[in-house]
Amino acid sequence: MSATQVFTLPDLGEGLTESEVLNWKVEVGQEVSLNQVIAEVETAKAVVELPCPYAGVVAEIHAEPGTVVPVGGPLLTIASDSGAPGSDKPAPKRTPTLVGYGAPSSGGHRPARRRRGSALAAAVPVPDQQALAEEPSERRYVTRSTPPVRKLARDHGIDLETIQGTGPEGLVTREDVQALIAQPASSQPTAETTSGTVETDRDQVIIPSAVRKATAAAMVSSAFTAPHVTEFLTVDVTESLSLVEQLRAHRSLKDTKINFTTFAAFTAVKLLARHRALNSIWVQEHGHILQRGTVNLGMAVASERGLLVPVVHDASAMTLDVFARELSELIRQGREGTLSPAQLTGGTFSVTNVGVFGVDAGTPIIPPGQSGIIALGQVARRPWEYRGEVALRHTTTLALSFDHRVIDGKEGSEFLADLGQILTNPGMVNLFA
Repeated sequence: MSATQVFTLPDLGEGLTESEVLNWKVEVGQEVSLNQVIAEVETAKAVVELPCPYAGVVAEIHAEPGTVVPVGGPLLTIASDSGAPGSDKPAPKRTPTLVGYGAPSSGGHRPARRRRGSALAAAVPVPDQQALAEEPSERRYVTRSTPPVRKLARDHGIDLETIQGTGPEGLVTREDVQALIAQPASSQPTAETTSGTVETDRDQVIIPSAVRKATAAAMVSSAFTAPHVTEFLTVDVTESLSLVEQLRAHRSLKDTKINFTTFAAFTAVKLLARHRALNSIWVQEHGHILQRGTVNLGMAVASERGLLVPVVHDASAMTLDVFARELSELIRQGREGTLSPAQLTGGTFSVTNVGVFGVDAGTPIIPPGQSGIIALGQVARRPWEYRGEVALRHTTTLALSFDHRVIDGKEGSEFLADLGQILTNPGMVNLFA
C-alpha cells in the first residue's frame, strides 16, 4: 500500500501570490529523490527552481506548462511506500530548502490557466501589485499548445486563439501553425487592435513576461508617486580608468572582475554613508522619512525576460574585492535568469549603466522603495580642458534621479558633486567616504 503526498506551490515570499509553471523536469512514473529540482516557475520577480520535499514516484502532475498556480495550489502528487501501513520505512522528512512549502489551498480547485495577452491587453494600464493579488481566482482559459508551438506562432505574428487545434482535446500542434504560415498572408487570421483596425502581417503581438509586466507596473507607480528630480554632471574619469587597470593587475585581485562600473558603484556606496538622505525612503502611511542604516545596492541588469535589479545586500560593509565578486555573480545570475526573489528585493539605492548601449545620458526612474538612482553614461574620449590646455580625455556623464520628498536640491547636488570629484581624482576617496 502506497502513501501519497501532494506537493503544493510554496510561498516564495515578498507578497507573491502566484507563479506560472514554465517547465517540468520530471514526468509521471519517474522516481524522484528528496529535494530534487522538479520544475521551474516564473514569478513577477524571477525564475525559480522548485525542489521537491518528498521522495517517491510521480503519480500525477496537476499543472501543465503555462498554467498559473496560486500559492498553496497543487503541483504534483508523489506516491511512496515510505510511511505506509505495514511498511518498515520511515516517512520522508521534509527538510528546509531554498523556498518554503506553501500554505494550504483555500479554494480547493485546480489551478487555472492564464489567458494570454492580446493587442487590447497591451493598451490597458497595468494594475498595481495589490490589485493583482485581490483579483478573483476564476480565470479564463487560453488555446492549448506547447511552449515551442507558442514561440513559433509568436515569431510569425500569429494569434493562437484564431486556430482550431487538431491535437488531443483541441491542442494546437506545430503542424497547425505551419499550415497557417504556408497560407497567403491575406488569408491568415489576424488580431484586432484597440482602435478597431486590423493588424497587418508585419505586426506582431508580444506577450510580455511576468518580469516585464511587473517592471512596467512598478515604474508607472514610481514615476507618478515620487516627484523625480534629475541632475547631470559630466566628469573626466581618465584617472579612475587608470586606477581600475592597476587594480586588475594586482595579485590579490587577479581573479576578481573589476571595471569602471564596479568602481563607480562602490564609490557611490561609500559616499552614501556620508550622504544618508540618499539612502532613505518616504513612508507614505506614516508621513515620515526612514533613513536606512546600511546600503543595499541595486544594479540594473538587462535580461531576456526584462529589466532586473538584483541587490548587493549590506554593500556598505564590504571591501572592494568582496563587493566586485558579489556584484559580478548577481549580474551573471540575472542574465541567466537564475536569481531568487530574495536577491531582487530590499534595495536602498540603485545604479544603472546606460553607457554599455552607447548612450551618453538618461533620466533613470527610481525603483519603488528607494529614493535615488545614478545612471552612468558611456565613457568616451572627448576634447577636455586639462591643466590649462585642451586634451583628449575619457569623460562620462552621471545622471542622478532622486525623490524630492526625501532629498532637497542641496543634498542631491552635493552627493553628485562628491561622486564626480572622486571619479575625477580617485585619490580623494578617503576625504569623502
